[in-house]
Amino acid sequence: MALIQQKPVTPAPQDQNQQRIEQLLRTQRTYFADGHTLPIAFRKEQLRRLQQVLKQHEQELFDALYADFRKPALEAFGTEIGFIELELKLALKSIDDWASPRRVPETLINFPARSYVYPQPYGVALIISPWNYPLNLLFTPLIGAMAAGNCAILKPSEIAPNTAAIVTRIISQNFDERYLAVVEGGVETAQHLLAQRFDYIFFTGSTQVGRIVMKAAAEHLTPVTLELGGKSPAIVTVDADLELAARRITWGKFLNAGQTCVAPDYVLVQEEVKEDFIQLIGRCITDFYGTNPAESPDFARIINDAHFARLSRMLTPEHIRAGGQTDAATRYMAPTLLEHITWEHPAMQEEIFGPILPILSFDGLDDMIKMVNRHEKPLALYFFSGNRAHQQRILREVSFGGGCINDTLSHLANPNLPFGGVGSSGLGSYHGMASFDVFSHQKSVLHRGTWLDLPFRYPPYGNKLKFLRKLFGWL
Repeated sequence: MALIQQKPVTPAPQDQNQQRIEQLLRTQRTYFADGHTLPIAFRKEQLRRLQQVLKQHEQELFDALYADFRKPALEAFGTEIGFIELELKLALKSIDDWASPRRVPETLINFPARSYVYPQPYGVALIISPWNYPLNLLFTPLIGAMAAGNCAILKPSEIAPNTAAIVTRIISQNFDERYLAVVEGGVETAQHLLAQRFDYIFFTGSTQVGRIVMKAAAEHLTPVTLELGGKSPAIVTVDADLELAARRITWGKFLNAGQTCVAPDYVLVQEEVKEDFIQLIGRCITDFYGTNPAESPDFARIINDAHFARLSRMLTPEHIRAGGQTDAATRYMAPTLLEHITWEHPAMQEEIFGPILPILSFDGLDDMIKMVNRHEKPLALYFFSGNRAHQQRILREVSFGGGCINDTLSHLANPNLPFGGVGSSGLGSYHGMASFDVFSHQKSVLHRGTWLDLPFRYPPYGNKLKFLRKLFGWL
């Protein structure tokens, strides 16, 4: 009886992606275990290569960001490419110090001994980045992972497809995939990545998805950093420089069309200066983007139709003080001010992530602090006041990830400041040395001398407890 020859079954694209993920993870584990990433010279070489490659492809990166967002070149450089360059320069300058064993004080009880902390890479890291700053929020943690001596698999957001495509091309053409690799795909790809056992997971995105990531990581007891979000307030008091506050809040809010995790999500302004402040904000919008921001080359667009629809539901006509114009075909939404709203308004139920700025008022500092503290801890807080005592009170009594006094967003531009959230706005921090530390296990080692071995710690104990009490009393 003749055998019936069957055609081989071609795996579905998703199956092929899963197989590739598993194969990449195996090869990166082997590459790391063989010690390739450990020498500082190797790490510097790879960081310099990344620096060079990003410069070579700068215009293509500009074009990709414009295709995804209509992001202006100045914003693309200032918040993405230039930001990454700052991180690279600091890492290359400081990596020798960061990676060196750090001696810590010793205790008399261990005499003679010396104690050190040795930074050691975790192994293979997974970095999942969001769509709103698709270069910055991918490459900045990657720089920390590379400097610390890890391999990495990168998952860019599929919501910014043009940028994801060029990131994939840059990495695949210039780095060994046993060291760095990019995996593109949607939710199913992310789920399969999270089902694997990585040595570290770094996630930037929403609080809702952050919970999913942390739950998946817990299955393997994988350490995580979660850079999430929340409703970050800008607070303006009666003694603030109102013109300066309006200008800086307008810039911080409408940069990237409000699609910034640390954008001022809403304004709390002291009641007696509220009207003046609203008029100043309106004037700043006109100064920045003209009388018709749709024609401005400096105003970005909403990333996709789903986000446009979500934001449109927040535009309740009776509350629009300025702006409110939209064009679904181009995903344009004007810089919009909302007033006379309550905490039950749709715009106050979630992080806005768009060019809509609710303006609420407060009477006194006590009222405002209670108002902020009743809600989840924000990723950022911006306090505008000329009163130093009030500034210190906010810093002391309100918990938030980071922020500015009399400015917005600018704390991100200093790579020496760790950046991260607290509570539902995030877990862990990075930037600069903090990025190196987050991808390094701090291994503690005591070097004990052999020329002296005090007998009091060995049995039989007898009456040694009295001596031990005295010893601890001297420490």
